Amino acid sequence: MKILLLSDTHSYIDDAILAHAREADEVWHAGDIGDFTVMEQLQAVAPVRAVYGNIDEAQLRREVPLDLYWNAGDVNVYMTHIGGYPGRYTKRVRQNLDARPQTDLYICGHSHILKVMPDRKRGLLHMNPGACGTHGFHRVRTMLRFQVKAGRVSQVEVIELGLRGALSS
Repeated sequence: MKILLLSDTHSYIDDAILAHAREADEVWHAGDIGDFTVMEQLQAVAPVRAVYGNIDEAQLRREVPLDLYWNAGDVNVYMTHIGGYPGRYTKRVRQNLDARPQTDLYICGHSHILKVMPDRKRGLLHMNPGACGTHGFHRVRTMLRFQVKAGRVSQVEVIELGLRGALSS
């Protein structure tokens, strides 16, 4: 299964993001979607799994959860927007991970900092795709592409969409 992982669109979507979404079997959005039109545009080209973030409007909060757990390609996934990273998880995320010790892949957004790193203590992989929107302090707009299959995450690729100030079509 080919996955496109993105976060922090902050109401922004462009043809480059949608072109990558069309190539994915699923799009996973780790919050700060912005407004519902971003979800609608993504859903028009691929199935979407999403969580809401701290800037998301009421309609999004009714449509998508704060925390999402599911199994994809025999990989147990936990996604939320604000959560930290290995060694620096928020209290809520630590409690959620403790309650689900079988988590293989933990995903969050919020920081606008792309990270892919193992949590050796918990035996999971952490991913934050950075930010693909135009609002925030990040310099380069980023997303992640990878595959999940037979209990493994593989072929992880960073997608750079250019500088935050240099908008695509």
